[in-house]
Amino acid sequence: MSTDRRIVLFDLFGVIARHQRPGALEKMAARCHSSLDAFTTAYWTHRPPYDAGRHTASVYWTEVLNTLSCPADADAIEELRLTDIDSWSRVDDGMVTYVQSLRDRAEVALLSNIPADHADVFLAAQPWLHGLDHVAFSGKIKAAKPDPAAFQHCVIALQAAPADFLFVDDREENVRAAQAVGMNGHFFTGQNELSAVIDAWLPTRGSPPSASELLDGRRRDGGEEVDEVAVGVAEQE
Repeated sequence: MSTDRRIVLFDLFGVIARHQRPGALEKMAARCHSSLDAFTTAYWTHRPPYDAGRHTASVYWTEVLNTLSCPADADAIEELRLTDIDSWSRVDDGMVTYVQSLRDRAEVALLSNIPADHADVFLAAQPWLHGLDHVAFSGKIKAAKPDPAAFQHCVIALQAAPADFLFVDDREENVRAAQAVGMNGHFFTGQNELSAVIDAWLPTRGSPPSASELLDGRRRDGGEEVDEVAVGVAEQE
């Protein structure tokens, strides 16, 4: 059941941030003296527990290097870790601006599959993230999409109902997973189409406020009826 709130929950990579930097996998494969195909297979095969916060960077890269029969020394691991972090560091400035522009019309949150050490660097480099209503990084919350637990984390953290959310992702399996827990979903293909979908989903500008919006106004005005919903970045539990 919806509480009449409107929360746009964004994926990060492929929506607001760019996909992996071109040439990065080739660079890391060369560092491992490996073919691109073999490196790419090892890179993604061992990724899920790293994304979900069950493995550290050291464990992840040791597994990758062992799979490729390469020495897993500390220098190699750190070089690969830093190259990997840099490869996922680019954002789409136009989408960042658009996401920020929604803040006067809706609550805006983020749910991203990203290892904990990547998340720390990304958060430090992108201060606009601190202005969102909630930021959930898989490596911090110990659950990665399409695991229902990742979506449930956001529902609980924002003290909302699943139907209050519009989840935006460029991977269809993640959109379907969000819909399966009761969220609205949009498969992202570009900003123009997304803008039209969000405009249709949000209440018309100037429409009378709902009861829950009036209650939220009392919260913001300092009323004591209910506690303010916590705003901030999800921390590792």
